[in-house]
Amino acid sequence: GPAAAQEGAELAAVIGATVPTGFEQTAAEEVQEKLGSVSRISRDRGKIYFEVPARSLPQVHRLRSVDNLFVVVQEFKDYQFKENKEDALKDLEDLVKKLPWTDPLKVWELNNSLKKKKTKRKKHNLQSPASRGKLSDGGEEGGADQNNTNDQEDCAQNPVAVEPTGAQDTENPQGATSRNGVEEEEDNEQSDVKVEVQASSEGGTTAGDGLTGEGEAKVLRFRVTCNRAGDKHSFTSNEAARDFGGAVQEHFQWKADMTNFDVEVLLNIHNSEVVVGIALTEESLHRRNITHFGPTTLRSTLAYGMLRLCDPQPTDIIVDPMCGTGAIPIEGAAEWPYCYHIAGDNSPQAVKRAANNISSLLRKSESKDSSSALGVPLDVIQWDICNLPLRTGSVDIVVTDMPFGKRIGSKKKNWDLYPACLMEMGRICTPGTGRAVLLTQDKKCFAKALSRVGHIWRRAQTVWVNVGGLHAAVYLLRRTSERAEETRSCW
Repeated sequence: GPAAAQEGAELAAVIGATVPTGFEQTAAEEVQEKLGSVSRISRDRGKIYFEVPARSLPQVHRLRSVDNLFVVVQEFKDYQFKENKEDALKDLEDLVKKLPWTDPLKVWELNNSLKKKKTKRKKHNLQSPASRGKLSDGGEEGGADQNNTNDQEDCAQNPVAVEPTGAQDTENPQGATSRNGVEEEEDNEQSDVKVEVQASSEGGTTAGDGLTGEGEAKVLRFRVTCNRAGDKHSFTSNEAARDFGGAVQEHFQWKADMTNFDVEVLLNIHNSEVVVGIALTEESLHRRNITHFGPTTLRSTLAYGMLRLCDPQPTDIIVDPMCGTGAIPIEGAAEWPYCYHIAGDNSPQAVKRAANNISSLLRKSESKDSSSALGVPLDVIQWDICNLPLRTGSVDIVVTDMPFGKRIGSKKKNWDLYPACLMEMGRICTPGTGRAVLLTQDKKCFAKALSRVGHIWRRAQTVWVNVGGLHAAVYLLRRTSERAEETRSCW
């Protein structure tokens, strides 16, 4: 409590954050803007590092562009691994005793005390009829969407990394497996399955309190999660996690527990870069706004990055014409409340899910401060993307996740759908100032469609991203001052 808060006043922490691949710069800008800290973008894509006073941890957790957070114990920019497997693993074991664990563990404890307060508040809120049966906070609705956005496949294949089992989460959301790096192409075949090695400790606060809400436990339980990428290592991530974990267990006398662990120690190895950290998030922050998932629910962090790319200004009208479960407009309404957001989809089921997610967001804002709950500047509607009930030139920004043609639609349909969408988006957008940010994995089809509407859309920027292990692109388009053809007289 107070003692930990006092510690936090002087304590500094180097925080590592995993972010959607391709949006590292966006995350660094947000950290600079909201925390005043300069970030370093890691060579290992999808990670940034920044230093903050430990008392700033609550603000760190409120960042919109980060998936998972960890406190860095130590970082080695150019670690020399031995060629012989036994020697390399022995070095990793010996490293445990030399690491500066004290301050990072204090940061972890402080983070824990903050989490406990939040959980108590949440339990209190759950008594109200509005939120009964749901965790509208989106924070701790279930298991461990664990910390390394570095290996989508690892989590998907790993039986221990349980996805949340909230009643609404019936379909596997795209975001659940979209860790942001099945390592970039050149390393693809080397990335190993994530392994948890159990280990554990004597005293102190338990991170599990954040999940269980129980009193302080005497023994700390822990596991090691190792992510390894690169082709110059003689060992697998399983072996590194096992031996490093064994040494941590011996060093702290912590107790092993793979699933109900309190502390997660991270060992990230990317070629010759080694980072040891302690996880500060139990579940990825990207799940914050969504309670009703669809087949391809977009991560809130990726939605934030896309919105930020188009630089929304007060009074802008922002439309997501293929909103699915509403991740983009919900993120937009939460972060840019001075804009007006319109969400639409042709699927009645998607519109219903989006409406439910908006209701959850409203309940959350009401529970925070019922006296000033004003609702959210967001409407949802069922419509046809190629025939939008919006006036020509009436929209400032279009932001959407287009169908990849895999889980939704088909590649064949995209050849007709994409050009028709771009034409209709061009019609509703303001000539000269309108912009669009569009995500798709069907890059060939998109390029062809864009060439057909080159008179109304110009490509300004492309950000390469990893979505659920798929190599996708986010395109920022600017509307030319050319007038769009009026295909229908009714508008």
